[in-house]
Amino acid sequence: MPKSKSLSPWLKELGDNIRRERAAKGISQQQLAERADLNIRNVQRIEAGEINVILATAVRIGQALGCRLEKLLPEGNP
Repeated sequence: MPKSKSLSPWLKELGDNIRRERAAKGISQQQLAERADLNIRNVQRIEAGEINVILATAVRIGQALGCRLEKLLPEGNP
């Protein structure tokens, strides 16, 4: 059975992209959490690349940041 690639680098890059976009818009983690209807701890863990993000959450984060989801996603597949 082939080993699956680790998602860690992909999740870290996703978190970095979210953090970069949030900072560029001057939005705090708390504000992002409120706008995306998320717990602030989850926003912190997403930005740190510590937890997997379902598509619906990623879409809500993109909407809360006023940007397309494609802008947040890392290049390539996990």
